[in-house]
Amino acid sequence: MSAVATGAAAALPRAHRGTIHLERGLILQRNAYAGQQYVLRIAAPLTARHATPGSFVHLRCATRLAMRRPLSIMRAAPDAGWIEVLFKVTGTGTAALAAQEVGAELSLLGPIGKGFTLLPERPRVVAIGGGVGIPPMVFLAERLREDPRAAWKPLVLMGSEIPFPFHARPSRIMVPAAPAGVIASMPLLEEWGVPSRLASNAGFAGCFHGHVTELAGHWLRALSPAELAEVALYACGPVAMLAATARLARALGLPCQVALEEYMACAVGGCAGCTVEVHTSKGPAMQRVCVDGPVFEAASVFPG
Repeated sequence: MSAVATGAAAALPRAHRGTIHLERGLILQRNAYAGQQYVLRIAAPLTARHATPGSFVHLRCATRLAMRRPLSIMRAAPDAGWIEVLFKVTGTGTAALAAQEVGAELSLLGPIGKGFTLLPERPRVVAIGGGVGIPPMVFLAERLREDPRAAWKPLVLMGSEIPFPFHARPSRIMVPAAPAGVIASMPLLEEWGVPSRLASNAGFAGCFHGHVTELAGHWLRALSPAELAEVALYACGPVAMLAATARLARALGLPCQVALEEYMACAVGGCAGCTVEVHTSKGPAMQRVCVDGPVFEAASVFPG
């Protein structure tokens, strides 16, 4: 059962009307990982059909909980009609969601928000994800495989201070200029033929020791000027990581888009509870992360 979201959604600007759907999702698959992290595959045909990398869903974690939780979409299969989300247990809502079993129904609103904009003239996509900011980067890599507009050359870099929400394995895909010994990768991306590398300060085998933005800087500074001119950065993760990514982009003269994560109430633009200051050509402005974002130009949110 599905319907166009009403009520608070009616407060959305005209461009967003009719784009957010209310669906009764069904949990198809549930995988648990260390650090109280979970990946759910949910049948949600309308959301799967319209989702773009960077967009998210607003889930009701249990029928007894009125407040929904925003979760980034990690994968979307339009033909099969399912999406995947990754989350970490951090409170009552996510604990209730983690307790749901295969076959359970979940009410969800989605897809919500403005996603990443691909730049065909810059085919060297460097996708940087930190912690629960990893999902949009996986989704971006998935869509690049299907996008015929350019000969995309993606590199996905992920950072985490707890075990990664997958079983990392040594990569078989060469990444020239990667630091020696940094060979840990995400198996799913390996299967897709997309190179990935991992970073952590926790001492995990095969990972770069340090922040993921340091790993990105190490790789980027090894590129030739011609190669660097083909690079665009995309990032999602903690604010400190996004700010560091914006500084790196500014130092190297690279375009950079960031997906912000913010506490939300309605998540459809009605309450304006998730506003952030964005610097525009007309001066500072307050914009809503849920529908004006969550993706913004890095320089507009982190001007330096």
